[in-house]
Amino acid sequence: MADHSPLFVINPALDRASLAAAFAADGRVQIRDVLTEESAAAIADLLANHTPWGISWQAGSDGPHKLRHDAAGALSQTDWQAIYGKLGAAQAEGQFGFIYTQYQAYDAYRQGWSAGPRHDQLFTGINSPAVIDLVREITALPQIAWADAQATLFGQQQFLSLHQDISDQNWLVAYVFSFATVDWAPDWGGYLNFYNDDGDIIHGYRPRFNALNMFLVPRDHNVSYVPGFAPAARFAVTGWFRDR
Repeated sequence: MADHSPLFVINPALDRASLAAAFAADGRVQIRDVLTEESAAAIADLLANHTPWGISWQAGSDGPHKLRHDAAGALSQTDWQAIYGKLGAAQAEGQFGFIYTQYQAYDAYRQGWSAGPRHDQLFTGINSPAVIDLVREITALPQIAWADAQATLFGQQQFLSLHQDISDQNWLVAYVFSFATVDWAPDWGGYLNFYNDDGDIIHGYRPRFNALNMFLVPRDHNVSYVPGFAPAARFAVTGWFRDR
């Protein structure tokens, strides 16, 4: 029987005033236990066990590339070696680059190639009145109207290099709904890190289960490299809250 229970059910015990004060002070916040335990567990299961993952990557000016599940599965060993060769060369020269596993929930919903109703909720749930109202309250940005969404998985040898989110798409606040399915060790990478103008890390968020990270854009940040010995993957739903 299909599961019709809603995803992204907000935890009613959140201290919204304290969270809003933290965001006002720093322009970023991590909300732990943001969803009900049942809701968070359902999303984590959907991501870990039922999602047709694709791949996204960019190496300097080559990209961005967004491959859906079938196209990613068709990549040969030679293809992968070429991709990682380009990534390594770009990173060695200080160019922007990334590679991570993804399911483009918003694109799939809008373009009609969704994996199913449950995956559609990764987009529609983010845009539910309860979530949008929570974000407006904590960020003090009443003009927020909607958000896009993609499911992401950072596994071994994957990363998102230092950058700022600058776009003409009316991005106001970036978000990362974190659904790490294990107790994440610091040496496994995958941290959302923030930097000052001198290149020092001034704050970092460990991958956690059932946590919402939000920050004003643009600001310098990255997702740190996940080494080959990391035994788990960093699951999340990510995107930007927008005003139109």
